[in-house]
Amino acid sequence: MRRYDAIVVGAGPAGSTAAYRLAAAGACVLLLDRATFPRDKPCGGGVTERAARLLPFSIDPVVEDVATSVDLRLRYGRTLRRGAGVPLVHLTQRKRLDLFLAEQASAAGAEFQDGVRVTGVESGEGGIAVLADRTRYEAQLLIGADGVNGVTARSLELGGNQHVGVALEGNLPGSELRADYRGKLVLEFGVVPGGYGWVFPKGDHVNFGVGGWGGEGPALRDHLRRLCEGHGVSAADLEQVRGYRLPLRSPRSTLARGRALVVGDAAGLIDPVSGDGMFEGFLSSQYAADAALDLLAGRASNLDPYGPRLAKRLATHLWASWGVKVALDRFPRSTFALASTRIVWGAVERIVRGDVADVGGVGGLARPPLKLVKLLVRASGDPGRAFRGA
Repeated sequence: MRRYDAIVVGAGPAGSTAAYRLAAAGACVLLLDRATFPRDKPCGGGVTERAARLLPFSIDPVVEDVATSVDLRLRYGRTLRRGAGVPLVHLTQRKRLDLFLAEQASAAGAEFQDGVRVTGVESGEGGIAVLADRTRYEAQLLIGADGVNGVTARSLELGGNQHVGVALEGNLPGSELRADYRGKLVLEFGVVPGGYGWVFPKGDHVNFGVGGWGGEGPALRDHLRRLCEGHGVSAADLEQVRGYRLPLRSPRSTLARGRALVVGDAAGLIDPVSGDGMFEGFLSSQYAADAALDLLAGRASNLDPYGPRLAKRLATHLWASWGVKVALDRFPRSTFALASTRIVWGAVERIVRGDVADVGGVGGLARPPLKLVKLLVRASGDPGRAFRGA
């Protein structure tokens, strides 16, 4: 039986990029996924510019559109167009993106096995054992990237979500409709409690979706129907309509222990406002690879430093994002009015593009209106304060 330096369970964005980084650094890596690739996965398919900048290679081969502007609306009211003409979000499909990322990991030297279902994980002082399809794989360390319902986090008692959101999306085919949305995103606020509606252009279709608090599950089809009506289309014409859960991490969840850690959705790393996990997935894969290489090189005795380092990097953003999420629910008109001003939206663009790490890096003219947003967050109970404290 071959023994590996690292086993990565799950070949989504976080898992494949972690495998790529480790293999490119010379580690012997096994990448496993239960699905047979290419496989599709429910997702809006938007990769922000700041997320794309984290990758050590370009995703241009699988990008189907690039949004340089955003149409913002509150409760299907007046449209406010924002955007300075620079790339904000790269639009792709998960069946193409995930295959591309797994291929990059394989090209870097990782052994990729798809169609392999992991059934158990064993952790010991000498390393990790993964049980899959009656085969036992052993390695010095494990990276769990198998999603919100994955085996690794549950087996090793890692992760831990305090809230779970839900989303529902479908695709409307038609090149003529796509032309109306080309180069932009549409975000509809105040239409789903704890979330929003979106319209994203793709290569041969337009993606319509809604998401919100976990309790909104039974109402999502009505929310999606209303979104479609607001754009002059019929929800009955949507294809591949799928729902999914969005994991939201507890501020005190354990992300690493001994020789195992979790990344991406398996760690509950989702932006509370947007529901996007690409940036958090790519960032966690980078930090995970750093911790793994330190362990393999003997510079560290375990992977434990990964958790506090990642939590510290995300703390300010999660604090602000949780606050805006709840403020939009409690004070939708005031929060939307402030957030959509050109000054505040300019600050949002800088964050989305990765020009600043988070709201703490925004200064100058944006400060006064951001302070007003902060007052609304406090009036909402400052729900993200535990992240800042952690």
